[in-house]
Amino acid sequence: MFYGLNKFIKSLLPKQLFYRGLLIVATPIIILQITISIVFFDSLWMKTNKGMTRALVGEITTFINAYDNEEYKKELLVDLFKKNLNFDVKFEPFKILPKKTDERWFSPMDRNLRRELKSKMLNYWFDTTNYKKLIDLKISYSNGYFQFYIPKNRVTSTSARMFALWITLPAFLLITIAIIFLKNQTRPIINLAKASERFGRGENVDEFRPSGALEIRQAGYEFDKMRKRIMRHLNQRSEMLSGISHDLRTPLTRIKLQLAFIKDKNIVNKLSDDVQEMEKMLNEYLQFSNSRSSEETEKFNITVLLENIIQKYENRYITTELSKEVYMNGRKNLIERCINNLVNNSLKYSQKVNMQLYKSNNLIIITIDDNGPGIPKEEYENVFKPFYKIDKSRNNDDSSVGLGLSIASDVVKSHGGNIILDRSPQSGLRVKILFPF
Repeated sequence: MFYGLNKFIKSLLPKQLFYRGLLIVATPIIILQITISIVFFDSLWMKTNKGMTRALVGEITTFINAYDNEEYKKELLVDLFKKNLNFDVKFEPFKILPKKTDERWFSPMDRNLRRELKSKMLNYWFDTTNYKKLIDLKISYSNGYFQFYIPKNRVTSTSARMFALWITLPAFLLITIAIIFLKNQTRPIINLAKASERFGRGENVDEFRPSGALEIRQAGYEFDKMRKRIMRHLNQRSEMLSGISHDLRTPLTRIKLQLAFIKDKNIVNKLSDDVQEMEKMLNEYLQFSNSRSSEETEKFNITVLLENIIQKYENRYITTELSKEVYMNGRKNLIERCINNLVNNSLKYSQKVNMQLYKSNNLIIITIDDNGPGIPKEEYENVFKPFYKIDKSRNNDDSSVGLGLSIASDVVKSHGGNIILDRSPQSGLRVKILFPF
């Protein structure tokens, strides 16, 4: 049960570090402001308003009692209360109180006034909404009622608004400062993530300068060291392969020259086939190892690229379903080589090929279906290994050394994508390529 509750709470929390940090900073401030406000309104503002309302009702009761006393002049009493207590009072004879309207239970002013008037056993009617600064109060008396116009500041404290203002503005100020600081703290993390993403796609990353807090800078320095080690390793591999290419081609050339002097044609033909196979293996191996070329990343229309690839084959058994104007960032020549390898494989083992291109959920999806024999499901992972062949007797063409899918997989993954094998609707092989955009 607790695991499910914990999972539910995590699903409600923001996913980004900036908003999580803002939540950590803002939540205590908001809780503190609400707590202080509740304490203030309950212990100070409400009690103050109750005391002021009680005093007002007491003054009204005093006025009515004094009005009953024949020793006081009525006009002088009204003027005295108006002058000293800011009451505007007049007696309305032979009038009855209006019917009580809906009581505003949500208003603290109305609740306090109603409570205190009831405690004095007075028959009353009042309205606090007709006038902006006055309370219209009627008290039943003899054959009529007293009409009181009382300033609202006699029953409520105006300090509440100032208090709310002073407690809200600092909270907004603190949260604004927190947002600025959090932006500055998360920016280095975002830059590091973008640099890692670009490097993972095989793009050239300029000299990366770590910034931010000590831990973030440390992560940035380690990423930069890792990037330089990987680049150094790739350069060393390319240099080594160049040396291997030079060293192997020289003896192969000597073997070809020596074969020209052998008179036995059967031996010459056998050795020549072996030499040609060695050259093909060497060329494809160099192509595979250099698949991560130094080509710059560019934005291009992959729809046009696929159409041009298909047109080169001039094969009426290749059908396409391509979305128009699909753009992506990548190394155009590498992707062209990848698609060519996949189409060649499909044409080698099947008679019909269908290619589709569409976008879905921030992905560019390319599918290549054929009606060939397909690949057993347990071999899906193995066929991406260099020089791996499922069945050598399956294809008598010696031009294949088992690197087509390896190169295609390397190109796709160098762009941050993925390549998936499945069964096609024509019962052959489906190759699905996913590129992020």
